[in-house]
Amino acid sequence: MAAMIRTTVFRKFSPHTRILDGKYVQLHFSHVGRSKFTSTKSLYQESMTADGDTTTKHTNSTGDQQHSLDLSFCNAKEAYRSKTTGEIARGLFVFNMCSIPFLVNHNKTILKWSRKVLGKQLFCKIMKATFYGHFVAGEDQVTIRPLVNNNRRYGVKSILDYSVEEDISSKKAKEAEMKSCAPPDAEPLSAQPPSDEFVRQRKRVNSPEVQRFVAHEEFGDRREGVVSARTYFYEDEAKCDENLQTFKECIDAVAGAVTDGSGFIAIKMTALGRPQFLLQLSEVIVSWRNFFERFAGDRNKFSEEDFKTTLKDFGVQVTRDDRKRWFTLLDVTCDGEVDLLDWDNLLDINTQMGKHLVVPNVTTGEIQPLVASLQMEEEEQLSKMLLRMNEIAEYAIKKNVRVMVDAEQTYFQPAISRLTIEMMRKFNKEKAVIFNTYQCYLKKVFSSVKHDLELSKRENFHFGAKIVRGAYMEQERERAATIGYDDPIQPTFNATSHSYHSVMEEIMNQINQRPRGEVAVMVASHNEDTVRFTVQKMKENGIGPQDRLICFGQLLGMCDHISFPLGQAEYSVYKYVPYGPVEEVLPYLSRRAMENRGVLKKVKKEKSLLWQELKRRIRSGELRYNPDKVPA
Repeated sequence: MAAMIRTTVFRKFSPHTRILDGKYVQLHFSHVGRSKFTSTKSLYQESMTADGDTTTKHTNSTGDQQHSLDLSFCNAKEAYRSKTTGEIARGLFVFNMCSIPFLVNHNKTILKWSRKVLGKQLFCKIMKATFYGHFVAGEDQVTIRPLVNNNRRYGVKSILDYSVEEDISSKKAKEAEMKSCAPPDAEPLSAQPPSDEFVRQRKRVNSPEVQRFVAHEEFGDRREGVVSARTYFYEDEAKCDENLQTFKECIDAVAGAVTDGSGFIAIKMTALGRPQFLLQLSEVIVSWRNFFERFAGDRNKFSEEDFKTTLKDFGVQVTRDDRKRWFTLLDVTCDGEVDLLDWDNLLDINTQMGKHLVVPNVTTGEIQPLVASLQMEEEEQLSKMLLRMNEIAEYAIKKNVRVMVDAEQTYFQPAISRLTIEMMRKFNKEKAVIFNTYQCYLKKVFSSVKHDLELSKRENFHFGAKIVRGAYMEQERERAATIGYDDPIQPTFNATSHSYHSVMEEIMNQINQRPRGEVAVMVASHNEDTVRFTVQKMKENGIGPQDRLICFGQLLGMCDHISFPLGQAEYSVYKYVPYGPVEEVLPYLSRRAMENRGVLKKVKKEKSLLWQELKRRIRSGELRYNPDKVPA
């Protein structure tokens, strides 16, 4: 057997170690632009609108008054200044259609039969005039530029995404998932070198926490219950190479449309290799941190004496010299105590302790491998996955484009986050180029954010983050309940909001405690309360819109009443802009229809504002309003 997955991954990602032919692994995604800090005490003054709503006004460095920000987000005229009357009517039509349950529930069937009845040419024309035109920017890098440029003129930048998706059946999706989450020969993994007893124990392990990081056919179609996120299924290495090329073409599109270095692209790690590796690495990370909690308890750190006592309590037989050597390796800061940052470092330097990562089994008292090893073919595939990530990152940096690594399911996410942090270590030395994504509906998100912020501070690299609520709630809850592990999701919507706001408060505290620009974050939310909370907290913490330390993000075609008023008030705002041929983005359009059905209250407000602006233009004789011919 070859070396363990953990050793393979962290040897390649160590900030001090080169991988394969001297190349470094790197991820790419966008980061928030920054400028020198200017106190915002003189930038803000509070006023009251005629309706009693609090409005924030801004002045630029020349003293010219900018657009006021109505934090009630009810100003229809301001929200749709960038839209023609035809675009407003189209939006109203699309949202009305998304409010009809029959059309949404059967949207795939309706689209399929419409294509057959109307023919390709007429079908594409109708789609461009309706759903496609509202939610998608265009078919290629050239056709998207008018929309991207128009949005930028009104203060809204773009995150480009080539949204072509293969619409495979659920059966094929499950088959692909089960195949890709097992070794190539489909034989059970064994430890290297495994004893017969250990193999038997491994086969008998059916605890929910172990099964959490095993693929289950019942949940093999990761699209089920998910409407707001794209899903990749592993086919073969050639498909991963194809995805790599698609990401690079997207980088080219961003570089061509945005020339000032503020552009983003989004990637998913499951597009670049076998998900089996993410499962195994996630199990390593979670098991290792659970092991730390056994030592530290509620103290969050432990001394050498604590280490000795706990090993004895576990019944672990270890020599005095080995124990001292372990503790010395763990105590990276040499302060006589080990905290979680020290503990995690062992995953990087474990090769000094031996060929394998081994830990005491607290039940048997025996030393055993923490995770199964990889076969030769698997190790080669893992290396290719890391090299693809490296190539994307290097190409993005070369093109002056930033990289956001999207979050995925909790059984993949520990590995995804860890690999993204390794990329930050290497490539975020001068500015935030690589951004990790944190899902605030997870119960442990606050501790994860705090841990990574502290790590970036200790190791002197810039911290970049995208903060989201989360896209996999229903799926995660059902899987946890079925398999039997603890539900990782916050119990209520309000609990998730509180989690989101706590994370943002911690990030803003860190922004003010560190040199300006070392922490950059995107608030990716369609929730008005969260956006309002962030704007107000920015003011309280002296973080101005022009500082470009915190930006906001929403999907194209949704929440324009939030995005454009923010952008015109000089906040940094992005739209997630999908593009691709009409017939190849139908799965994306289907998910947008489902998503809007699920947030009827928000859609109701958007419809009301669109109708309000349409009537205003009719009354004022502005039906031929052209946003290109008026000052932005």
